[in-house]
Amino acid sequence: MKPFQVCDDGGATANGQNAHRMKALGRQIAGFSLVEVTLALGVAAICLLALLALLPVASKTQQTSIQQTTANQIISQIDAVLRADVSLPPGQANKVCPDPPDPNTPCNWGALHGHWLLVAAPDTMYFTNEGLPTGNVNANLPPSDAVFRVKITYRTPPAETTSLADIAVSWPAAVDPANGGVPAGYIITTIAVNR
Repeated sequence: MKPFQVCDDGGATANGQNAHRMKALGRQIAGFSLVEVTLALGVAAICLLALLALLPVASKTQQTSIQQTTANQIISQIDAVLRADVSLPPGQANKVCPDPPDPNTPCNWGALHGHWLLVAAPDTMYFTNEGLPTGNVNANLPPSDAVFRVKITYRTPPAETTSLADIAVSWPAAVDPANGGVPAGYIITTIAVNR
């Protein structure tokens, strides 16, 4: 019987040949079995199905985000127009209400120029998907290219220092929240225009 020898690879063998055979055998069995490959493909397929199921949700979320951004841009446009319309010329602000205020002398709101004081009913406007105005103000039916419906409610009479308006933007334009319709999206804000 031959004594055991310690080989370079740290294994004990009767002669160095067994170590070489084991190394060669290890190289031949290095691979995946059919069961392991099938399980890996199954896990990958489940992950891909989960990702594909999320695509419609992500697309709808992106579309909603774009519409909310456009609605906010429409509100900014209307705010700028109303601020320009309600401003009085320099030196005219004190002609609306007496300075100092006198409870016996009412304010002369007729000194306000423009659209603000003349409108008691809300204005309805329509905007395209790009945020551009379309159609006529207070049209009975929205134009075919309208995506957003805007309702501007003026608060009259204006306060002594500010004029107020509620701006409500809803979409789609064909749905009227005032008549009980449920829009896909809705944003409302109140603006105070300092005079």
